[in-house]
Amino acid sequence: MVFAPDTEVALRTVVNLINTSANGREGLAWVADLDAFLAAEGFSGARSRDAAELESVLQLRGVLAGVWRADEDAAVDTVNRLLRDANALPQLMKHDGWDWHLHATTPEAPLADRMGTEAAMALADVIRSKEMERLRICESEDCDAAVLDLSRNRSKRYCDTGNCANRAHVAAYRARQAAAG
Repeated sequence: MVFAPDTEVALRTVVNLINTSANGREGLAWVADLDAFLAAEGFSGARSRDAAELESVLQLRGVLAGVWRADEDAAVDTVNRLLRDANALPQLMKHDGWDWHLHATTPEAPLADRMGTEAAMALADVIRSKEMERLRICESEDCDAAVLDLSRNRSKRYCDTGNCANRAHVAAYRARQAAAG
């Protein structure tokens, strides 16, 4: 295991959030889309379920997507800003079947603040561990999705949004076949 379990879950949620806009598609066009996303991610707490909440999450998505392309110093600035803007105060919590883990906002805080803080806390672990290279962009030429590489040997190159890895492997196989024949 590279990171604590709650950190890995938060990082996967960040990747899934970023990838709701991968490759020119919009996966969070409506409040109902956000509802489905949060349910799939197991994200709990207060919700307003309105257009303003959706817009704040979309803005957060853009900020977090920037971290995937940022150097360490820029990532630190973003993490610190997210924590500062949410008035983050880390606390140990136990809820919804989870054992003790860190939260830095209350369950009543605005959704984007809670999501941003969860992301910032996870990204702080990535930065402190000198593991920024685990945050990548898919290597497929026609894909711009975020990739979280939690593999032991740091070998993950393609996203989980489609079949980028399969397409690359088939193309490489065909190229080898053509060269041999």
